[in-house]
Amino acid sequence: MNTFDTADSDETYDPQAVIDKWLAVWDELGTFAVDRRADERDRQRRYVVSMFSYPSGDLHMGHAEVFSISDAMARFARMRGYDTLFPVGWDSFGLPAENAALARGLDPRGWTYANIATQADSFRRLGISFDWSTRLHTSDPEYYRWNQWLFLRLYERGLAYRDDALVNWCPRDRTVLANEQVVGGRCERCGTEVVKRALTQWFFKITDYAQRLLNDMVQLEPGWPAEILTMQRNWIGRSEGAHIDFTVQGRDEPVRIFTTRPDTLFGATFFVIAFDAPLAARLCAPECRDAFDAYVRQVSAGTDIERLATDRAKTGVFLGRYAINPATGEPIPIYAADYVLATYGTGAVMAVPAHDQRDLDFARALGIPVRTVIDTGAADPARTGVAADGAGIMVSSGRFTGLSSDEARAAIVADLTERGIGGSAVTYRLRDWLLSRQRYWGTPIPVIHCGECGEVPVPEDQLPVRLPDSGYELRPADGSAPLASAHDWVRVSCPRCGAAARRDTDTMDTFVDSSWYFLRYPNPHFTEGPFDPAEIARWLPVDDYIGGREHATGHLLYARFLTKALHDLGLLPFTEPMTRLTNQGQVLMDGKAMSKSLGNLVDLQSQIRQYGPDAVRVTMIFAGPPEDDVDWADVSPHGAVRWLARIWRLAVDIGSASSAPEPSAASAALRRDVHAVVAGTTALMERKRLNVAIAQLMQLTNLLSKAVDSGPGPADPVVREGVEALVRMSSCFAPFTAEESWERLGHRPSVSDAGWPTADPALLERDFTTCIVQIDGKLRDRLRVPTGIDETALRALALASATVVDALAGRPMTKVIVRAPRLVNVVTK
Repeated sequence: MNTFDTADSDETYDPQAVIDKWLAVWDELGTFAVDRRADERDRQRRYVVSMFSYPSGDLHMGHAEVFSISDAMARFARMRGYDTLFPVGWDSFGLPAENAALARGLDPRGWTYANIATQADSFRRLGISFDWSTRLHTSDPEYYRWNQWLFLRLYERGLAYRDDALVNWCPRDRTVLANEQVVGGRCERCGTEVVKRALTQWFFKITDYAQRLLNDMVQLEPGWPAEILTMQRNWIGRSEGAHIDFTVQGRDEPVRIFTTRPDTLFGATFFVIAFDAPLAARLCAPECRDAFDAYVRQVSAGTDIERLATDRAKTGVFLGRYAINPATGEPIPIYAADYVLATYGTGAVMAVPAHDQRDLDFARALGIPVRTVIDTGAADPARTGVAADGAGIMVSSGRFTGLSSDEARAAIVADLTERGIGGSAVTYRLRDWLLSRQRYWGTPIPVIHCGECGEVPVPEDQLPVRLPDSGYELRPADGSAPLASAHDWVRVSCPRCGAAARRDTDTMDTFVDSSWYFLRYPNPHFTEGPFDPAEIARWLPVDDYIGGREHATGHLLYARFLTKALHDLGLLPFTEPMTRLTNQGQVLMDGKAMSKSLGNLVDLQSQIRQYGPDAVRVTMIFAGPPEDDVDWADVSPHGAVRWLARIWRLAVDIGSASSAPEPSAASAALRRDVHAVVAGTTALMERKRLNVAIAQLMQLTNLLSKAVDSGPGPADPVVREGVEALVRMSSCFAPFTAEESWERLGHRPSVSDAGWPTADPALLERDFTTCIVQIDGKLRDRLRVPTGIDETALRALALASATVVDALAGRPMTKVIVRAPRLVNVVTK
């Protein structure tokens, strides 16, 4: 019997028994492969991408959630007739593989690719409809060659550069960390407290694109969550104000500061430099060096968050120098302190204690004068200890006295501009992307250092610069980078002059790998460049991108930057990489993130063995909207198994019944109900309200079961029409059950090729009523619903209401009272 025959087997729903059967059918038919025939290129296309997986082991519950969501979206698009690309890959470079190799005495390659093989099999057995011809691994030389090629293009344009920097250093992992990789002052990977260290590092000049990253958000507003855009705006941190040059006694070069309040210049009574800014060490007078060094040792362990806390006692040390206030001409003392960040401008600020609370706290702690220069109507800050940080009328400000603070701001900036010591300015919180890593398992930076020629890019025909297979130490005893220990690999001839030279021994941050992988997916075997221009024109930008909100100010920002840089290089025709973004929540256990240390891990494979892949997928999606967290302690796949078994049983009953030639009179109402559910489910899928779509399908299952048991019966054509529609739509969530059910209904595989059912508009004219939705008895929304809606579907619709979600504002629910079809009352704590 071949795979196209209708199987005769035991009449019991077995979610495990059919997995291998349908995997073989999908492979044989190439069900999910993109049709690359030229005559198919005029079809509407849909490019769906899930943030790719890191192969740290087998798939976990979080993977099951995000890939179940993205698979449902890809299957829906495919069934709607879109030419759909749903690719697969692995973000396979990175520190975890290196640490795992150290712990196990392995080569990172073996550990990484073994995990990839495990995850690939798990993806298949979870029923994820990837086009496997797109498969890529970022640790393959065929991929990271193009990392190096892109680095060199940015280097040529001045967007990649090397500079001294005070960096975040993880003592345990012995590597630099980006700001985004430091959480609460600790390494996000190993939890070790991060310290500052001066190193020469490679950077991408993302700051050149700061304003464009802000401006182009208008392109994203229709399709990206507002929360993500807000996070990016805050991270970029645009501030308008003025730059002011302060002369420093005993120094020829002035120190430039940025301030958003130039109207307070007359009130600057001291000058502060971040203790860890290079400028502080340069300005420190010899007689103050010991005190300065002791202070640096004392405060270096604090995190940026701790240093900026408003309730923290302010400390500092005098540097033995004075700056000249350009408004008053008086000398003001210069201090190093820990409440100013080295990354803010030059790391120096003018301190105006009367009008800035942190400056005031510092001044009161060290006995520095407080001078009020704006009358805001508040009491004297020197007496109350509360800064007057609002607008008002200028006082004690020379010829600007009597002006409003807004008028004075413009007038003082004009005066500074005329005198050549200042002017209007914009600054950003965003820092350049630090991409150097002192690791082995990453993309080697394609630069050679020559004593005669300096930095020399590796010639393009010598790419990729491959990682050495041997002769290196993952943890060199001298604390150097692993690649520095590969002496034969490091020593090379200069491509320009032929003299003895050395390779760069840093590797690239893995965010570089993930900042453009979606461009290569459409043709991962292209050899003429990093991506195929014809396929870029066909598929990009990404239509639907799915992943966690934790990537808002890291990966997503870097991908946007690189896309803009490649556009400017003439390599891409667009400036934003993703049209729509969906964030999935976390999978929790008893309200906490799953972790080995907490002992609350739930093993995905054991859940699949117990309940089947379809039930796990349905449980994940039905638990709530994609962006909500799923607490596995509050859900159970048992209900999903029962629902899927009912679908399978309906297919068995209909498939084994002799079809009646005509629908019965009793089935007219059923047909209206079926088409109403098709229309409603279609709209919900388009809005990505997947959990409510499942609720609609459960309602349809109830209607059809009643029709089989006590209505028109299984032979009625309308009942068959309804069951076939149910099976086709459920395939987005439960593909194995749907395939088996489709076959039981007497159809050839695959159900994915059957298309999405279409509702007849003439049958959608039906009775509706208004449902009142309350929260703690207060009216919050009104919903127009079919009079026959059941409690499960009505509950899901009410909880999906944007008005209700906003009104709940994250408050936990204790009860949801449903009185279909007219009332839903949500009770909160």
